[in-house]
Amino acid sequence: MSLEKSYIHQPALLNEKQLGSMVENKTSYTLKNCEFNIYETHRSAFDVKLHFNDVAFTAMLRGKKKLKLDGKTDYFDYLPGESVLVAPGETMVIDFPEADEAPSQCLSLSLNSEFIENTLNYLNLHETKVDDTSSWQLQNHEYYLFNTESLTSATNNIMRIAMDNNTHKDLMADFALKELLIRLMQTQASTMIQLQLSKNQSRLGYIIDFIKQNLHQKLNIDQMAKMAYVSKSNFFKMFKEELGISPNDFIMKERINLAKDLLKKRESIKEVAYQTGFTDTNYFTRVFKQHEGTTPKSFQNDSLIIQ
Repeated sequence: MSLEKSYIHQPALLNEKQLGSMVENKTSYTLKNCEFNIYETHRSAFDVKLHFNDVAFTAMLRGKKKLKLDGKTDYFDYLPGESVLVAPGETMVIDFPEADEAPSQCLSLSLNSEFIENTLNYLNLHETKVDDTSSWQLQNHEYYLFNTESLTSATNNIMRIAMDNNTHKDLMADFALKELLIRLMQTQASTMIQLQLSKNQSRLGYIIDFIKQNLHQKLNIDQMAKMAYVSKSNFFKMFKEELGISPNDFIMKERINLAKDLLKKRESIKEVAYQTGFTDTNYFTRVFKQHEGTTPKSFQNDSLIIQ
């Protein structure tokens, strides 16, 4: 199943006179607990290396790179709407095959290791998760992410603060960085669950699997809370902690994603509505349009043209 991307704000590209380098020109903004950089490449180049001493959150803004983490991955396409988390001491090796025609732009946010440790310790001490098999932690192995709306919003906020001339920017950045860490961990959790890497290894993993297997029928929150051995209020809290959304929003998102897959397979609108738990085709059409901005029939016709 494909994951939805959300796109981070693109600052205007520099003109040639403003560039100190045509390859990975860096514009830096230093804050108390991080360094925020915008990189631009206006010329095709290959085997460019960027090394990070601290944890670095990177995100593509425009253009295309081919990227690998040295000694960890093979090359993969790196595109807008996607992020890569780089562990301390890792090196990114980058090709820019299309930069002559389409300049690339990305951001990196290098985070102070002590700040990360203190934030995670505070969360685990004062904001203990409902699911006692889970704790607040960054997953170095879950390095490749599709940006969620919440992660994109938090990143845009950091960018705005970094670029602003405000005497209180370090104070504002402290709160914004903590939100970014939480959103990053939630995005990692969502990715792992979507790929079923955490299947049945936790209460939430078990419930997510149950939801995916039963989208065709009515899903009862009270029943699922009992299955997870938590109260209804803690059931909602568990979803918010791990994924950043409510159980109902997650269920609806999964129904719509399944509907899109079925529509691409040329299933009838009535059958798609039935298989995604909607008893009324008209209601399904209204909800689908609300989420996707188009009717199921138009979506199906457009997908057939693309194919």
